[in-house]
Amino acid sequence: MLLFYATHDGQSRRIAEHIAGRLGQAGIAVHPQDLSSAVPAPAALQAGLVIVVAAVRYGRHLPQAERFLALCRDTAIRLVLISVNLTARKPGKDTAEGNRYLQKAIARHRLRPVLAAAVAGRLDYQRYSWRDRQMIRLIMKLTGGPTHSQACVEFTDWTAVDGIAARIAALHAAG
Repeated sequence: MLLFYATHDGQSRRIAEHIAGRLGQAGIAVHPQDLSSAVPAPAALQAGLVIVVAAVRYGRHLPQAERFLALCRDTAIRLVLISVNLTARKPGKDTAEGNRYLQKAIARHRLRPVLAAAVAGRLDYQRYSWRDRQMIRLIMKLTGGPTHSQACVEFTDWTAVDGIAARIAALHAAG
């Protein structure tokens, strides 16, 4: 099993590490790998299960995740795709069917994941550059989210992440 992540502000890494910890408790050793360090060669993806935890920034998954997902196109890789985005904070937006970013990535790369889910990220205005802060505040205003420039909101549902990890463990056990 391989576990990769693409993160901008660290939340996707935290989610990947949390999943790795839960899998470790189930006796499945996996080490999260940062896609910004290097995109693995397709031959390296012959693991039984490949997990990608990818952050969305301004409507698209991060470039390193997009490059990686392009490698997975039309392959027999057993892929688990977890999209980390603030849209997933809303009910029904945490599934492949309900999350537009996840739908677009799956269609764009012609993927057939064995599991696809969206997880809400973390909103931390103080960590963003001035430009990012303004853009994200505008997006939050349009979508009914918090806009106070000092807001820091953990939207990640860690219980849901535990559930995803349990589903991954079951997929691993099923071979």
